[in-house]
Amino acid sequence: MKLLDRYLLAEWLKMLGLLLAATIGLLLITALSDKLRELIDVGAGAGDILLYFATLMPSYLTLVLPLSMLLSLLFVLGKLHRNNELTAIRAAGLNIFATTRSLWLAGLFFCGVSLLLNSSVVPWSVETSRSLLERFEFRAEAEQKGGDTLGLVSSVAFDNRPQNRMWFINRYSRYSGKSFGVTVSELDPQRREKTRLMAREATYDAGQRAWTFRDGRELWFDPELGELLRSVSFAEKTVPHFREDPALMLLIDRRPQDLSFNELQRITDYFHAEHNPKVLRYEVRYYSVMFSTLGPLIVIAIAVPFAVSGVRVSPAVGVSKSIGLFFVYYLLSSLATILGGKGLVEPVWAAAMPNLAMIGIAAWFFGRMR
Repeated sequence: MKLLDRYLLAEWLKMLGLLLAATIGLLLITALSDKLRELIDVGAGAGDILLYFATLMPSYLTLVLPLSMLLSLLFVLGKLHRNNELTAIRAAGLNIFATTRSLWLAGLFFCGVSLLLNSSVVPWSVETSRSLLERFEFRAEAEQKGGDTLGLVSSVAFDNRPQNRMWFINRYSRYSGKSFGVTVSELDPQRREKTRLMAREATYDAGQRAWTFRDGRELWFDPELGELLRSVSFAEKTVPHFREDPALMLLIDRRPQDLSFNELQRITDYFHAEHNPKVLRYEVRYYSVMFSTLGPLIVIAIAVPFAVSGVRVSPAVGVSKSIGLFFVYYLLSSLATILGGKGLVEPVWAAAMPNLAMIGIAAWFFGRMR
């Protein structure tokens, strides 16, 4: 790596590190104001609070990385441009691509970092921090209630169209994993009821991927006439071919933005299998997370011509313009999400629209460079 590459990269990485730390600090303060009172109310101690925020903060990295990259690039390149350093470099015979090649290589590296964050780190952070908060809530409830009544979710319904099974669970305990008041109907290809299994209590064995029902009754029907043919009661019954995961059942009503990348993948696969129109909103979010891995390169493509071709003024001007660009990106992203969620635009194109717009802006800035 040449001296110029090392110098430019070092200046940028120092500013990037400062901005990442500052932005994460601001988000931590925001998260503290939102969650601290709730954590104290459920009896979380100092160690619990520290553990919760330590697992929560990595989920913000994909949000702050592009913004921090843009601000730091505009600041560093704007400073070099204002001090005529870039002019001297270009006068020596180096074009803008040769001058900033270390930044482009770093952008490729950060694309890989974004991919790692989206595929592993952020899903772990979202799911683990959510589990910790639930655990604290369960612990607080345990002082007043029994274990089977902790973390109850009422009226869980699940339609497994590929297997033609419909589930209804009156109450599900996220703490004990027990279901109460369970009804499972098996249907024929015409969606007519063949059998119905009702039980007072049921549990799911994740290792065996099977449900065990207790204190229940199984009914058989004539699908053509709808008449009851047979009824048998049982004390305990394990059904190996019932493989529906209650964790997936509980994801159905969550907002797309509250789900991790892995959860989005699970729920889009489920909605696709049953041809549910709800899949559109989740697909838009899923593809948006995938396209966000290109964010570092798009940021560099915008920042380089933006800073180099601008006038020699305060870096604050570049910062204010970058905030304006992110506001435009936010508006485009919101519009694309609405269009994709309503089926007016294919989800993949709705997710790509804001990124394509930013690429177009970058191309326009490069075209204006002298």
